[in-house]
Amino acid sequence: MTELTQTLIDFLLAYGPGVLTAILVIFAGWYISGWLGKNLLNLLPRTSTIDETIRPLLTQLIRYGILVVAMIIALGELGVQTTSILAVLGAAGLAVALALQGTLSNLAAGIMLIWLRPLKVGEYIDAEGVGGTVMEIGLFATRFQTADGLYVFTPNSTVWAATITNYSREATRRLDIIVGIAYDADIAKAKQVLLDVANSDMRVLSDPAPQIYVNALGASSVDILVRVWTPTVDYWDLKFFLTEQVKLALDEHSIEIPFPHVRLIAPELERREAADAAESGNPED
Repeated sequence: MTELTQTLIDFLLAYGPGVLTAILVIFAGWYISGWLGKNLLNLLPRTSTIDETIRPLLTQLIRYGILVVAMIIALGELGVQTTSILAVLGAAGLAVALALQGTLSNLAAGIMLIWLRPLKVGEYIDAEGVGGTVMEIGLFATRFQTADGLYVFTPNSTVWAATITNYSREATRRLDIIVGIAYDADIAKAKQVLLDVANSDMRVLSDPAPQIYVNALGASSVDILVRVWTPTVDYWDLKFFLTEQVKLALDEHSIEIPFPHVRLIAPELERREAADAAESGNPED
């Protein structure tokens, strides 16, 4: 027991300070990385020189960088040589790269999304069925919020591999509304009414000017296209409002908007009505 106790004491004296220092360094690195990660997200939005899109990615890189440095320092305190650490990290990196090819592809895709900027935080995009308002572009995944308030978490590689349609990037958008009028309606009058509706709204741009065309000759209507340009931020409000105003204006000028009619034929009911009319002595009813 005396020899075992002495051995333990010698071990603690030889390696105890290094082990204790390594534990403290890891703890400090973990705490500092977490503190910086939390506070950088609050601090960076106040900095106008850093784009909002890269702030989450920059925060994550700083946090993981601090953790790696802390691990290297801790291993150094345990007596591991720096060259050995680099060799171990290189071998571990190769092994991780082979095992996590999908994860690394997400990392590479995230870097490309940040670099080429096909989407930014706050923009509304569609990536072949996946999309919404961009909330965050992270190291491995992109976070969206859909128009109906759903949370969507998508790997960066999925977004990068898709064809991205950005509905918010351009300052203006074209709005098309198709309305059908009856074949016996006055086309010239209808076009003028629709043009007046378009020009009466301040959100409709004068350049390019509104355009009214006969778009198609449908099965039961003459389809007229109302084409206007508007600031992107006003697109949906104008679409709903203009659709309503088109209907009200055509009604006001007695221009019919045709719709399908259904005639219900019930032979048994017709025979019964005819019999009742005959019994009443008035077959004309």
